Amino acid sequence: MSTHARPLAEWLSAASDEQLASLFAARRVRPDAGWQDFFDAAEALLDPGSLARILPSLTRDEATALVAAAAAADTAVETTPQRETLKSLALLRPDGTPFPPVIAALADRAAPAPLDVSPPPAADEADTAHAAERAFTTVAALADLLLLAREKPFALLAGGTVSAGEKRLLGESGVAAESVDALIAIAVESGLVAPDGRRLRTTARAEEWLRSSVADRWSTLVTGFRDALPRGVRTDHEGWLPPTTWSQAHPWDPAWPERGEALLERARLLGLITDDGSEPAWAASLRQGGSIDSAPLTDLLPSEVDRIFLQNDLSAISPGPLAPALDVRLRTIAARESAAQASTYRFTPESIAHALVAGESEDSIIEFLESLSLTGIPQPLRYLITQTTQRHGLVRVSTDSETGRTRIESSDPHLIEAMAVDQGLRPLALAKHVAALSTRVGRDTVYWALTDARYPATLVAEDGSAITGERNPVIEAASETAVDYAPLIAALRSHQGPDADAAWLDRELEAAVRAKAVLRVSVGMPDGSTRELILEATGLGGGRLRGRDRAADVERTLPVSSIRAATVIAQ
Repeated sequence: MSTHARPLAEWLSAASDEQLASLFAARRVRPDAGWQDFFDAAEALLDPGSLARILPSLTRDEATALVAAAAAADTAVETTPQRETLKSLALLRPDGTPFPPVIAALADRAAPAPLDVSPPPAADEADTAHAAERAFTTVAALADLLLLAREKPFALLAGGTVSAGEKRLLGESGVAAESVDALIAIAVESGLVAPDGRRLRTTARAEEWLRSSVADRWSTLVTGFRDALPRGVRTDHEGWLPPTTWSQAHPWDPAWPERGEALLERARLLGLITDDGSEPAWAASLRQGGSIDSAPLTDLLPSEVDRIFLQNDLSAISPGPLAPALDVRLRTIAARESAAQASTYRFTPESIAHALVAGESEDSIIEFLESLSLTGIPQPLRYLITQTTQRHGLVRVSTDSETGRTRIESSDPHLIEAMAVDQGLRPLALAKHVAALSTRVGRDTVYWALTDARYPATLVAEDGSAITGERNPVIEAASETAVDYAPLIAALRSHQGPDADAAWLDRELEAAVRAKAVLRVSVGMPDGSTRELILEATGLGGGRLRGRDRAADVERTLPVSSIRAATVIAQ
């Protein structure tokens, strides 16, 4: 290995810091790798384990180019973009020939089979309409998912996926359980949700997305999907290869078939491909690297409406898809009962109380519904809003400035008595204090516990003013930060110098002795001349190399300081 690694070590030492950082990132090198010099780095990069990790990440074209280079053995080959990539990954020498350990690593890997990269056929009118309908359904389902996550972040398993229990609850809420993983993947790619520990939470971008038009919503999702596509399916002009080729995008990655199928499913859900593999008009331009144009898709969708019918039975009917911004706000006031082109909503004391907790007031609710309704506000609904608003705030939760404890007060003594004996509130350890209740539990925790128990609670600041509680604040999607390889590169650079050749020679000799290799040794003589010997290396120590001279059939001991070069002879 040492002899094979020397050319790579020399290339590494001559590379720029940017090239090294890019290489180490691509090869997933730990920034705290215990390498002393570029010789260590070269040997580690050519280690079979390291090669086994990088080869599955190669695209089909890169894998094909690497197999071709290996077949050409020591013959230099012409430069191609794929071979340049392989050089930057330290799989090919600067002359385009592969390192021997790389050839050995390819022994059990077959060359990728040729693929038909013809563009997919254009979808007919019926399939195009079906793809548009599916994209519309996906956008609506993702909006439902985000609204649920905003209220209660999803629990994540150790692998980062949503648990089966969460999927079942989502299914009960109207989100198709079999599509949850794909929908969440689309949302993550678009920056609408992000993991926060073991929870999946909505981001600030999700709030903006929820209030955007269907066209803007779809464009955001497609942009996120396109930008997150793996190298193997992307093209140089920011498009993607025909979906029929995606299954072979990374031919040496055993996990790729499953990932490829998941990508195809997301493309199908977004209306970029049809069930039979044909392509809608809006997807063709995207595949070719064009800009996103949602008009051909939205032209096939039902028109959005901005008015609803309010009924005497405390329900509301939307005669068509309600504009997203209006739908999101209405669903903070009423529970949606059915989702279709004509959706149904229902007002309840709990839904009105939920709106008040979210920051609405009686006046803001009335004003919003009056602007939205085609039929005015029925008297039963107006009465429900007034009654719920009057009851809201009967329980006031604050922090006692003297004791620091949480204080619960109410003008209704019956509510105080009810909370004091409520078994569901036992974890709060409520204690009576004059005409109120007191606990060591934090104010916000107490407030949300009372709200969940359906008590008309409100948070109160020190000055007595009501404040809006925010149970699950949005987070910012963490940007992917580059690993800092500067300390590692600096450490490697510090060992460059006049002693580097001597250190490398020691390594070559140690490796030769361990392998009992035959060496061609160039020895510097006292008169300044150089003599070549063929030695079978047998030992190294005390600054001397021992070996059997095959030509003279004698044992020789040579000072390492006199050895100018040593090359392993293939046997």
